[in-house]
Amino acid sequence: MDNQANLNNRAYIAIGLMLFALFFGAGNLIFPAALGQQAGENVWWAILGFIITGVGLPLLGVMAMGYSGSKDVQALASRVHPAYGFIYTVLLYLSIGPAFAIPRTGTVSYEIAVRPFLDGGGSDMTQGIVLAIFFAITLWLAINPAKLVDRIGKVLTPLLLLTICILIAKSLITPMGSYMAPMEQYATPSTAVLQGFLDGYNTLDALASLVFAILVIQFVTLSGAKTKEQITSATFKAGIIAVACLGFVYIFIANLGATSVEQLGVLETGAPVLAGSARILIGNVGAIVLAIIVLLACLTTSIGLVTSCATYFNRLYSGLSYKAYAVIFSVVSFFIGMFGLKTIIVSTIPVLMFLYPLTIVIIALAFLDRVFDGRQCVYAWSIGLTLIAAFVSGAETAGFALGSFGEAFAQYVPFHAVGMSWVPFAVVGFVVGLINKAVVKKAAVAEVN
Repeated sequence: MDNQANLNNRAYIAIGLMLFALFFGAGNLIFPAALGQQAGENVWWAILGFIITGVGLPLLGVMAMGYSGSKDVQALASRVHPAYGFIYTVLLYLSIGPAFAIPRTGTVSYEIAVRPFLDGGGSDMTQGIVLAIFFAITLWLAINPAKLVDRIGKVLTPLLLLTICILIAKSLITPMGSYMAPMEQYATPSTAVLQGFLDGYNTLDALASLVFAILVIQFVTLSGAKTKEQITSATFKAGIIAVACLGFVYIFIANLGATSVEQLGVLETGAPVLAGSARILIGNVGAIVLAIIVLLACLTTSIGLVTSCATYFNRLYSGLSYKAYAVIFSVVSFFIGMFGLKTIIVSTIPVLMFLYPLTIVIIALAFLDRVFDGRQCVYAWSIGLTLIAAFVSGAETAGFALGSFGEAFAQYVPFHAVGMSWVPFAVVGFVVGLINKAVVKKAAVAEVN
């Protein structure tokens, strides 16, 4: 019995490290560094907000899938309505897949791990060659997803953590400078927490957690978890390992960024912050260490995303094989990656402002399901009203003029100024759903169905 328990514990550690490696990619490197530079003296308040969305939500997402008993994201989202479940899931997979996240892994790898070593800053042709090699390796490793735990959890992740710890240790022993005054959006502790919360959206991890959870559930089931309670407990254990590693890295990378301003100045993105910090802290060796960190982090995330996206779309339409989808997504990611990192980041933000509120609410509803007996009306009202605020946030972020409606929305909706207007909509939707549930008798609902 003890040996079996030990085997299970080792399996959970391997799965947890695999999950961390899948989460930890391009955004997890560049955004905490940029946050640290901008937050300055309030970096600890900002990282608190960042950890809520960058660590807490991914853990809740993984747990919600295990707790809900849903076979996949679409099944969970379909509790609102089958059509909504289909549209939401397709948008989710495209966002964390070939539209944004996968290309971003390749472009960040190029910007940090390759471009600094090139004379003249490189060229489009050089970028194309690097991206082609990066996605070819991604495709090769994603073709056989059954070996993900061995390849990622047991090999790449320890190397990744080792290289990160080397850079962090040096930054603590010989810090580059002191904290500077925070920028306007981080000026006070409260605004720093809120801005950090929104900054955490950029990691895409809460969206990805609903997808990666399927892999985790599969692996914990193979490790011996059978009942719903065992699966929930096992996914929680694996999730804790993953997010603990994420939190550790976020805190120290943010601190690295906060102490870099004296020597580097405030830079546009976190990519040059990391590159410059590595050179200052460890010299030329630092650049090599950073290159290893970036390549490992981005490659493991890219593999996981291609695997998950190909698996989902193959199940959605089996006319194409898993391998065919993997090839398509790798090729599409290559071409989108050619637009460059800055373009991808700017294009991602409106989509995140739309999808994140919907994702947070569906996670919350999954945990509250028993409170309202899983009634569809509560799911529909909660998500339906959240959709309004999410659409407005996404449209405004994308630069679309909403006229008098947008002006009234900004003036009268609470929390709109801090990007959280979806909160009152979700709460009102949940309350209306509960009222609907109380008014409409279960028998009547059953008769309609």
